[in-house]
Amino acid sequence: MMDLDATDKRILAELVANARISTTELARKVGLSKTPVAARIKAMEEIGLITGYRAILSPLKLGLTHVTYLEVRLSDTRERALRAFNEAVRAIPEVEECYMIAGGFDYLLKVRSRDMADYRRIMGEKISALPHVHATSSYVAMEAVVEQSWMSL
Repeated sequence: MMDLDATDKRILAELVANARISTTELARKVGLSKTPVAARIKAMEEIGLITGYRAILSPLKLGLTHVTYLEVRLSDTRERALRAFNEAVRAIPEVEECYMIAGGFDYLLKVRSRDMADYRRIMGEKISALPHVHATSSYVAMEAVVEQSWMSL
């Protein structure tokens, strides 16, 4: 892990807020010249702290207003079964997040869809067909209270 000083943290905060910021503008905001800012960014990329840059699309503008959290219990939790599930769930574009869980179920999925009918289709055609799925429980989100793309440094 890289030791981050206050300037590194400011650079990261600016990049999280606007990954398209120019090096010149970023340097001005953090109080350095372009060359050291570029060197710091390159170092953070090389160690894997910065893993990439991307456009973040608005699910709401795309009509994906329905969010469901889904508990999944598997019938088999041996390593081969887990790998098969992991590989298959990655191929479902409506699954926005998937976490293996230690607890009363095996996986927690965040699924985005247009509406309840669309979610029902995704469940019936895609999620229920995943390898080793034994049981599921769905929880429909009513409102997003906090959505963050990064934690405070």
